[in-house]
Amino acid sequence: MIDPNFILLYVNNPETSARFYTDLMGKSPIESSPTFAMFALSSGMMLGLWSRHTVEPSVPAHGLGGELAFAIGSDQEVDELYASWCTRGLTIAQTPTQMDFGYTFVALDPDGHRLRVFAPAEH
Repeated sequence: MIDPNFILLYVNNPETSARFYTDLMGKSPIESSPTFAMFALSSGMMLGLWSRHTVEPSVPAHGLGGELAFAIGSDQEVDELYASWCTRGLTIAQTPTQMDFGYTFVALDPDGHRLRVFAPAEH
């Protein structure tokens, strides 16, 4: 059995996206070029930002979507991060709300990828 260990997001401008994720996560990419940036995440996963204009095979210009999920410890932490991201000017797609899996909100990165923050529901 194999497990995924790398997340790739196709972005319009890797340098712009790398600045966004550097600010968001508080860490710099371990690799950066005009067409690609890569972050080493504390979970052991890697996050790659690849120019949608140079990725091979090419991808359609529209219809791409993705979501990065950030599980955190409490509803209060969700509200605090929501307030922080609003202050930073992130686009919010969903305000904090209770859903069947937990308390959550969704913001967007510069390319419209969803950034879901949630505190898992206690079962």
